[in-house]
Amino acid sequence: MSATSQLDMLSELARNARDQAGQALAGERQSEQQVNAQLESLTRYRYEYAERLQQAMRNGIDPASMHNYQQFLASLDAALERARQALHEQRQRVARRQHEWQEEQQRLSAYDTLSSRREAERHKREARREQRLSDELASGRLLRERNAPRET
Repeated sequence: MSATSQLDMLSELARNARDQAGQALAGERQSEQQVNAQLESLTRYRYEYAERLQQAMRNGIDPASMHNYQQFLASLDAALERARQALHEQRQRVARRQHEWQEEQQRLSAYDTLSSRREAERHKREARREQRLSDELASGRLLRERNAPRET
């Protein structure tokens, strides 16, 4: 297998790895949006429930109902803390996937740069070969002209 085809194969593998890393990153970002939406929904619900407690307290509330409200608010606060922690962990996963994607992109860029350099070198060699051939043809023609009998 030639060096060029090996490099092409490595580039293709790097491109596939970069694309897979990109898909994984997109999946993690989508999960982050879902976890964030759940946190926002839970936050709104907790706020609304606290407002209901305030209204009930203004209207007068019995101790058992007050205790139930407080217990439920405490469970909502615990759920909010778990949701915040889940969002934090999800953001860390997104950051790791982003880093993985960037590494794969850098690897692909390195292979592409190497491939471009090899292509430029190939073009230079081809241009030198063509120049050498042209020089040889020109010198051969000049030699023939010098050795050709002159008409007077």
